Amino acid sequence: MVSEFWFYFSENKGAVIGLVVFLLLVAVALLAPLLSPHSPTFQDRNALLLPPFWQEGGRTAYLLGTDAVGRDILSRLIYGARFSLFIGVVVVTVALTGGILIGLIAGFFRGWIDIVIMRVMDVILAFPSLLLALVLVAILGPGLVNAMIAIALVLQPHFVRLTRASVMTEKSKDYVVAARVAGAGPIRLMTKTILPNCLAPLIVQGTLSFSNAILDAAALGFLGMGAQPPTPEWGTMLAEAREFIQSAWWVVTFPGLAILVTVLAINLVGDGLRDALDPKLKRS
Repeated sequence: MVSEFWFYFSENKGAVIGLVVFLLLVAVALLAPLLSPHSPTFQDRNALLLPPFWQEGGRTAYLLGTDAVGRDILSRLIYGARFSLFIGVVVVTVALTGGILIGLIAGFFRGWIDIVIMRVMDVILAFPSLLLALVLVAILGPGLVNAMIAIALVLQPHFVRLTRASVMTEKSKDYVVAARVAGAGPIRLMTKTILPNCLAPLIVQGTLSFSNAILDAAALGFLGMGAQPPTPEWGTMLAEAREFIQSAWWVVTFPGLAILVTVLAINLVGDGLRDALDPKLKRS
């Protein structure tokens, strides 16, 4: 099973590259205290807006330069990987768990329960995701935890709809009918019989939602509604660097590149997972 999965996954070279980059990011996040040359919040008042070391005026002590208050950009990027990956894991876990539970109930029981749940999901999907997240954070209050809650609620309808569609497809199949005839109750049918056969598309959706969560968290941080200074979160770093776009390019460029590389790597992994898990895309 594992060898077959890896065979189809590895045929997508972009997915393999994305997986390598993602694993490197995870390693950087876990080893941040060892890899970071400075504390992410340490301010060197004698090194304000220093350029990267290869430019005139740069120092090897600050390889990627410093920001407006003398903090090392490389150290803040390394610690920022922790926050971004943590945000992705928490948001996807919350959205996936809630989405599967609600989707199972809607797809299995149908009737008025299904109608009510799906109309609520349609209302949520009718709003632009970032706008709805902003409204929720404005209600809950700015901060990293509230931003994660808002993003999870915004992403949840995708998992609900996907789970419901998979449950409706599987519910009428022979193995489910046989389990029902054998005396399996609704909870066992939903969790033990149907759910395991619905996981493949949910895993792919979870991977793609991981990158969306990082992007939305960075956007909220940029708008001042996510992680608050001096937290070394990439979106917050971009917000603090707005006024230096023309005078100090490195303050803006490196956090933006970190977001770009991370999201691109995760999306490539998601494409590989789709190729490996979707039977329709497998070549004989």
